[in-house]
Amino acid sequence: MRSAAPEPRRGGRERQGTAPLRGDNGGAALRTQTAQGKTRAVPPGAGMVGIPVLTLLLAAFGVLMVHSAGWYTAQEQYGDAFYFLKKQLLGFALGAAAMFAAGFFPYQKLKKLKWPALILSLAMLALVFVPGLGVENYGATRWIGIGPVTIQPSEIARYGFVLFSAAYAAEDPPRMRTFLGMLPVLGAGAGICLLIILEPNMSVTLCTGMLMLVMLFLGGAKVRHLLVILIPAALAVPVLIAVEPYRLQRLYAFLDPWASPQGEGYQLIQSLYALGNGGWLGTGLFGSVQKYRYLPFAESDFILAVIGEELGFCGIVLLLAAAVALIWQGIAAAGRSRDLFGFLLAAGISASYAVQVLVNALVVSGSIPPTGIPLPLISAGNTSLVFTMAAMGVLYNVSRGGAGLPLRRRGR
Repeated sequence: MRSAAPEPRRGGRERQGTAPLRGDNGGAALRTQTAQGKTRAVPPGAGMVGIPVLTLLLAAFGVLMVHSAGWYTAQEQYGDAFYFLKKQLLGFALGAAAMFAAGFFPYQKLKKLKWPALILSLAMLALVFVPGLGVENYGATRWIGIGPVTIQPSEIARYGFVLFSAAYAAEDPPRMRTFLGMLPVLGAGAGICLLIILEPNMSVTLCTGMLMLVMLFLGGAKVRHLLVILIPAALAVPVLIAVEPYRLQRLYAFLDPWASPQGEGYQLIQSLYALGNGGWLGTGLFGSVQKYRYLPFAESDFILAVIGEELGFCGIVLLLAAAVALIWQGIAAAGRSRDLFGFLLAAGISASYAVQVLVNALVVSGSIPPTGIPLPLISAGNTSLVFTMAAMGVLYNVSRGGAGLPLRRRGR
């Protein structure tokens, strides 16, 4: 006699609050449950337009701030004050096209790409170590150079990992509750983290590690299995810091940046000067002083400091409020997803964006040791911009229930 089916659990349960509803026109609608317990039908293809709108607004604001923060460096370094602006505008255009395409591409079809996405991510991360392809800058090899084009594989690998782990967990949810069953996700995340730390890039490694834990937890992994991973990982962090002298120096600079104002503490001090100079309302757009080669990476990793200087504390609050609104829209899209794959995909994309925004803001404000990580959708860098906007398009498609591009009906 067969035993009773186990009660649905986290990660393997049916998506509560949403269910497909067959409308009169034969198209699948979405039925969502309100707080009052009533159900309402969401028309087929109706998505959360706040996702693409906020993405475009943030990216457009990023184009403006990249030019404001980087025009002087561009003039001095490349002989063209509009160098960063042109590159960012190109990334914005490509990202907008990618977001539109992803927004109307049924996300369910991405399941078939889980293994190609993972293999491509690992292969691109490995290519940075190939002589002639890897581009070294400031002692780290984090880019692939193909002629005049440079690509940062770690920005692509995070989303490749989200796709793989979401598809794998959704195929057979109960297996994620066993240690052996979750090993492929753990192995994929660990492999990506290993290749990134070898570049070296500890900040992105930590962000990817946090993303891996989020995907394992949402996929249904048991807490005791997560602790088996988390405890050794936490113990490894001090070791990773100790084996690289520059990481120890950054830690000392965080504890007392004024102990080495011309050394490791320089960047953090200049960031704090920028934030302090901005006050409540800022010095005005293009009015930053720190961007005149005082603050390193003003157009990329530390662009938030320039925003604080030019637009003040109020400007930073408004920017972070828009970022939080986008994260909230992503969480809501995950909540209204039709299936577990859509839920995990939307949650993973939202978590990746949220973790990166949080870490960048903490670094710029001196709340955690300084490290290099861009502010997504805002910082200079086309790889990050294009793939983040494309990921937001996938997020929008999840909110649309996986509907494709609506086709106009022909008249009879």
